[in-house]
This record gives sequence, C-alpha cells and structure tokens, in this order.
Amino acid sequence: MSYRVDSDVLVDGLLGRPAALDLVARLRHHGLAVSIASYGEVFEGAFKATDPHLRLARFRTYLDDFAMIPLTDPIMETFARIRADLRGSGRLISDLDILIAATAIHHDLTLITRNLRRFERIPELSIHR
Repeated sequence: MSYRVDSDVLVDGLLGRPAALDLVARLRHHGLAVSIASYGEVFEGAFKATDPHLRLARFRTYLDDFAMIPLTDPIMETFARIRADLRGSGRLISDLDILIAATAIHHDLTLITRNLRRFERIPELSIHR
C-alpha cells in the first residue's frame, strides 16, 4: 500500500467527478487506503440526504474498494505529537485532519488530498502533488 486517500477525494469520487475517478484509477495498482477517520467525514454527508440509509449503503459499497486503516495507540501518539506542535505554533487544524495525517505518517503512506494548505502545516507528511 502506498497511498492514503483523503475525505475530499473520496467525496469527489462518490459524486462522479472525473478528476478524482481518474486519479484513483491511476493509483489503484499502488494500493489505496482510507483512515477510519475519513469514514466519519464521508458518512456525515449521508445524513444530509433525503434517505440517509440508502446513501450510507452507497457510501459503504464505494469504500469497500479501499483498505480501511483503524486508529491504533501508535497513531494516536503521532496525532498527539502533531496536535501539540501545531497548537504550539498557532497553526492548529481540525482533529480529524490531524488523525488522517497521523495515519498516513504512521503507515508511511502518501496522502492524496486537495486540501494542501491545511496539510502542508505538517512537515513530515508526504502529499501527492
């Protein structure tokens, strides 16, 4: 596995946006994973739908194509270190974004995201460009 797909790219794929679909298709053979933290962000969108259960089922089917990475003690330790560093520098980002970055860092994965400005605050994070 080489890449960790961020929530924004997952949502773009779910919406059928060609750029996201092409990128995922091109990198799939390298191995694609999703942090469990992204599940929460993606699932949130289902609750805005007229039929949340149907939308959740669709999301789960789409996410089946990606390896899911759970949160573990070492990932949470990485999260805490990054959060402390960002807070100390006055550049804090959301906890879910830090969890996503910590997962990628711990597993030595490159993050695929459109949210460069947020994630560039974490120097040790490898970001697909």
